[in-house]
Amino acid sequence: MANRKTYPLRISEDVLAAIQRWADDELRSTNAQIEFVLRDALVRAGRVKIVQRAVTEVQDVEQSDGDSE
Repeated sequence: MANRKTYPLRISEDVLAAIQRWADDELRSTNAQIEFVLRDALVRAGRVKIVQRAVTEVQDVEQSDGDSE
């Protein structure tokens, strides 16, 4: 994981409350949600490129166990 820098953020109460609800819905911390939203905005604006994308594959139990009949 990349180094993290502490940054004080002034944000309106309404915006913070909305971010907190969104974070709760997606099982993230408020800080992680803010970073997610900012990173997504940077990618959409063409300011940064996605270097690595997490991929999750679902595999059949029979396929993952080499000993199954």
